Amino acid sequence: QVQLVESGGGLVQAGGSLRLSCAASGRIFTSNAMGWYRQAPGKERELVAVMTSGGNTNYADSVKGRFTISRDNAKNTVYLQMNSLKPVDTGVYYCALGPSIATMTSYYWGQGTQVTVSS
Repeated sequence: QVQLVESGGGLVQAGGSLRLSCAASGRIFTSNAMGWYRQAPGKERELVAVMTSGGNTNYADSVKGRFTISRDNAKNTVYLQMNSLKPVDTGVYYCALGPSIATMTSYYWGQGTQVTVSS
């Protein structure tokens, strides 16, 4: 089994920054893709940023230039640096892990961490 534990969410004013972390434990393979999704109230869960073990990334258009995903394979941890936050970034942010970017949503999820951006 795999466990994903997120941290770093909170309340921030528009224009501020937050850094999310997700630590994975259990049956982890360094080849796994890891990343972040979010769900705003009344909306479906959407991709924010994902990264392969080799460093290839995919970002939602709405966060390009503001968010940066990174990972430490030695620590099985993925990070999301969020700058210039906007109220529309508010939601529950979930960490995900899977064999590839294309299939990761069918595998493992964290419990989520709330991000609230006030105007």
